[in-house]
Amino acid sequence: MIKVLINGCNGKMGQEVAKIVNSDNDCVLIGGVDKESTGEYTFPVYTDYNDINEEADIIIDFSVPVATMNILKYAKEKKIPIVIATTGLNEDQEAEVKEASKIIPVFKSANMSFDINLMCRIVANLAKQLQGNDIEIVETHHNRKIDSPSGTAMLLANSINKALDNSMTYEFNRHDKHEKRSKNEIGISSIRGGNIVGEHSVIFFSENESFEIKHTSYSRSVFAEGAVRAAKFIVDNKFKSGFYNMDDIK
Repeated sequence: MIKVLINGCNGKMGQEVAKIVNSDNDCVLIGGVDKESTGEYTFPVYTDYNDINEEADIIIDFSVPVATMNILKYAKEKKIPIVIATTGLNEDQEAEVKEASKIIPVFKSANMSFDINLMCRIVANLAKQLQGNDIEIVETHHNRKIDSPSGTAMLLANSINKALDNSMTYEFNRHDKHEKRSKNEIGISSIRGGNIVGEHSVIFFSENESFEIKHTSYSRSVFAEGAVRAAKFIVDNKFKSGFYNMDDIK
């Protein structure tokens, strides 16, 4: 049995991961970590990493950047592999995650959905075939999402940019600009409202037509399932260290 510890267990995604783990015959949920432990739980919840008694085989992190950095420190100290699904990390934090992967296995993805990662490959291929098109990314999420643009929007943009030899720049705000659109930019727009789980569109515009690729998430369970799948991948392969993402799962 794979012993799982969830960081950010009180959040909506943490709760979804708990459901998936509890329904998986290969996993057991040994505990959770969050800033509060009030509520009814079927597993121990800790507010201080130093109080954790259980020995986890893997940590699944769906939290906020500061909490991710805290659990990452704990993971390094205890030599526990970690799956990071938290988005909104800054450059220094991203660098710290990469550095940690030299010590422990780190699986990190801005989106744990297999279909989203397939979409990344599709739009990267389209970008090469539709060079010269204007490219826009539009993402929509619920009104409680903190970071903007979404990590998934950046994942898509980076996939396109890599396919185009990193020749593109990102435009997040045209409000203060008084000039026509540059050909080498990817426009990224964010919409927040209601309870939308997640919707991402990549649109390629030519002079006389447009081509849109769109992905809609109807349930948070797809991300939780992906995170548990990533956890199994790391544990089953018995990695000692390294940095992994959804492209590594075949």
